[in-house]
Amino acid sequence: MRLNRHFLTAEAPSLAATASSICGVHAQVMTAAELSLGIRTGETATAVREALWTDRSLVKTFGLRGTIHLFPADELPFWGAALGSLPYSRSLPPELTLSPAQVDDIVAAIGAALQDTFLTADELTGEVVKRAGAWAGALVMPAFDGMWPLWRMAMSDAANRGALCFGPNRGRKVTYANPSRWVPASSHASEDPFGDLALRYLASYGPATPQQFAQWLAIPKRPAMELFSRLGDQLEEVSLEGKSAWLVRGTPGHTLVPGLHLLPLFDAYTVGCHPRDLLFPGTAAERALARGQAGNVAVILIDGTVQGVWHQKKTGKKLAVTAEPFLKLSSKMRRLLEAEAERVGLLAEAAVSLTIGEVTARAHL
Repeated sequence: MRLNRHFLTAEAPSLAATASSICGVHAQVMTAAELSLGIRTGETATAVREALWTDRSLVKTFGLRGTIHLFPADELPFWGAALGSLPYSRSLPPELTLSPAQVDDIVAAIGAALQDTFLTADELTGEVVKRAGAWAGALVMPAFDGMWPLWRMAMSDAANRGALCFGPNRGRKVTYANPSRWVPASSHASEDPFGDLALRYLASYGPATPQQFAQWLAIPKRPAMELFSRLGDQLEEVSLEGKSAWLVRGTPGHTLVPGLHLLPLFDAYTVGCHPRDLLFPGTAAERALARGQAGNVAVILIDGTVQGVWHQKKTGKKLAVTAEPFLKLSSKMRRLLEAEAERVGLLAEAAVSLTIGEVTARAHL
């Protein structure tokens, strides 16, 4: 039934509606996000970019687990409220700890600085320091390219409060924007954003347990368990491989539609679905998980389970796809694999070549 809910075996609605149904699209690697949406909707990478930067029906922002996601523009207030309500448990060194008042000052400074323009991180640093004070620019955060200023500790807060999202790249540089410039008024407000987020998760990924919901969000398990208990009659307990799991009450069942799909890095289906031992059976657990983490490897999905890995390399208008199934493919499945590779090329707007053999590319970490 998850395959249907993820529009892998069912007709997909618009890009925005698809992003809504799968609870956002992971976009740390933008080409992977474009393909995640493309394989469900048939829309090309160009169409996804137009939805972001022309139609503004999608918004790129900080989302689940603090990583970059694409959300429907009209749902941004919901996601901000839901993610802002999460019971994170983290201990930071004093030099990285912000007081609530400091967070408020940074968020206000970011919102004002981005009100009418797109700014790079360096440009935004100058504006935040000008408005909040020199303390906000202290270089205290170790980063892959040196040290980041303290204000960047509040970027997720600014995103959750509707003061910051991503703007279009300026050459190779990332820019930021104030989403109020293009996000429409929304009716997606919620009196219980944490609870509604759990219901959305179960609608997309159930049956699932509170512990799996907590893992999806990178939050402590106890609040998730208490939440499932509080939701009570809205949930239905079922048995999955002899263990208890939960669905939203009244969730319809679906007949499995056999098929083969090439899922990109960090695809929502791979990252959010459990139990892992059923989704990644046998060799898949060794080859398609990185230290037990899902999403770091592009996978071949056959009848809903991971049965291989694949890799793509684009050079100009050419796309080389290498696919490594973990089982011997029937003639029918080989034709499906060839068709899927051709489809990936169409979505990426490139001429594709397919090699069936060992994938030697390392996991994306």
